[in-house]
Amino acid sequence: MSPRVGLDINIIINTAAELVDTEGLESITLAKIARKLNVRPPSLFNHIQGLPSIKRELSLLGLTQLYNSLQNALNKKEGDAAIYALAYAYTEFARKHPGLYGLILQAPDPSDKELQTASNQIIGLLSDVLKAYDLTEEDIIHAIRALRSILHGFSSLEQNGGFGLPVNLEKSFELMVDGFLASVKK
Repeated sequence: MSPRVGLDINIIINTAAELVDTEGLESITLAKIARKLNVRPPSLFNHIQGLPSIKRELSLLGLTQLYNSLQNALNKKEGDAAIYALAYAYTEFARKHPGLYGLILQAPDPSDKELQTASNQIIGLLSDVLKAYDLTEEDIIHAIRALRSILHGFSSLEQNGGFGLPVNLEKSFELMVDGFLASVKK
């Protein structure tokens, strides 16, 4: 069976990314992707191996896009300004891409070198920024985990409508980041 002209892995993954961000990961199926592309589901198999391979590609896309967002936000910032830039970029990514965001939360399979590399780029970027705080290598890992945890908690609560009180959310976000910064300044 020859591949449909104009259909390729990038088109399939970008379509799946759009679906996962608008409808959620649970609702994504090969039939839904094929319908959106106006092809029959078997046509997808000329380009992908199945739904697990699409999810893997979506994870890679999410990690790559998050890294690019974080890197662009830094724009030569250092110290506290860099942490704030990263925090805002992280939460903005989670807002714009809730489906992709959900796919990048767990550590990649150690045997998948491409996903490992994409994940490690983000860790390396965070590590480089945290070096401004004169932390040990071990403390940098703890700080990365702490920052990721508070940003994920904030993003998750926001996505799920957990902030219903009539108090300025931006101020809460700033206080949260300030608290993190206080913890790394010893």
